[in-house]
Amino acid sequence: MQGYSFINDGCCYQNHTFEAPLNYEKPDQQQLSIFAREIRLVGDEKSNKPWLLYFQGGPGFPSPRPNGQSGWIKAALKRYRVLLLDQRGTGKSNPVTHQSIAHLDSAQQAEYLTHFRADNIVRDAENIRQRLGIKQWATLGQSYGGFCTLTYLSLFPDSLLQCYVTGGIPSIEKHIDHVYQATFKRTVQKNEAFFRQFPLAQTLCQEIATHLLEHDEFLPNGQKFTVEQFQQIGINFGVSDTFLPTYYLLETAFVDMNGTRQLSYEFLNAMLAEQAFQTNPIYAILHEPCYCQGFASQWSAHRVRQNHASFNYQAGQPFYFTGEMTFPWMFEQYKNLKPLKEAAFSLAEKNDWNPLYDSDVLSNNRVPLSCAVYADDMFVEMALSCETLSNIPNSQAWITNEYEHNGLRADGERILERLFAIGDQTAATLI
Repeated sequence: MQGYSFINDGCCYQNHTFEAPLNYEKPDQQQLSIFAREIRLVGDEKSNKPWLLYFQGGPGFPSPRPNGQSGWIKAALKRYRVLLLDQRGTGKSNPVTHQSIAHLDSAQQAEYLTHFRADNIVRDAENIRQRLGIKQWATLGQSYGGFCTLTYLSLFPDSLLQCYVTGGIPSIEKHIDHVYQATFKRTVQKNEAFFRQFPLAQTLCQEIATHLLEHDEFLPNGQKFTVEQFQQIGINFGVSDTFLPTYYLLETAFVDMNGTRQLSYEFLNAMLAEQAFQTNPIYAILHEPCYCQGFASQWSAHRVRQNHASFNYQAGQPFYFTGEMTFPWMFEQYKNLKPLKEAAFSLAEKNDWNPLYDSDVLSNNRVPLSCAVYADDMFVEMALSCETLSNIPNSQAWITNEYEHNGLRADGERILERLFAIGDQTAATLI
């Protein structure tokens, strides 16, 4: 259903809402409302430009709300009509929050959340394609959006014209523990680089962490702030230009109150702002299950972490930040995750997850697949991405150390233009 439309900076924005079943195996039961926003250049209303569907990173985050023609949107609109999909459970697509599923008991929450992985996100996309009467369309997947892309290529390859992926080619066969063994090593490297550039930051971090071990500090939402939560701001090291802002933040950590040293409100407020899990719980709950095919995650990152003692801080020892990993203690500490604890623990033990990828279909791929693979990516290991692509014909990787995981946001126009050129070359060989 078409909704509100408006024009800004030479672009026409058209809202769309679609109905989709929560469970595609039971299409006549509970329905979801799926939101997507179309963007096209003014004057392209009757053009024959093909469509480009955008898969956002995550899991659990909505599509971007662009402000004018810039970055990858500018490049995309030259050749496509763009559809920004709010994946189910995000944005305006029946968002999953601690509030929206509070009426369900823990078992119902767990069952409900099983339907929010890449397979059903892709089924929603395919439903939308058919509803719009589009024969084939292209896709652009950032990070987790690349996971969705390989699922789409596995389930509905005939619906795809071309696929572009930035920082998001997963391992499709290895166990999740193997993934976290690789990403923990990358996280160590990022820590070492940060503390090498800012040696004083190690002292500051130890002061903050030791203070948290010895004193109770509370965030503006009333949540007790802990060392483990402080470590999680290291997720920022996976994107560009974050070392210096992190150092500046550490400098503001303490304030003297009548001779008593405590963490400043400025610092604590900044720490709360870093906790996207509070507003986007799908990320915390399904981050590990998004890798699972026929096995349980069993809190993989937590188990692998035990082999890296440097991440378990003790007073007087070196301090290390963690990365994008999620841990069971989060559901005991984070205010908005506590109501979802039992559901999260249940899903961590679920061992009958459906397959997300079909290696046989992918091994016969004929859709041009163009990928930016970042050599120093802290979130998606380059070696695993290259291994996956080596078994997918008509895929091409542009391997670069010019960008971090957020390359599409940092320099999207250049990156997408490069992927377009790669895709066009691949397509020419298929004619």
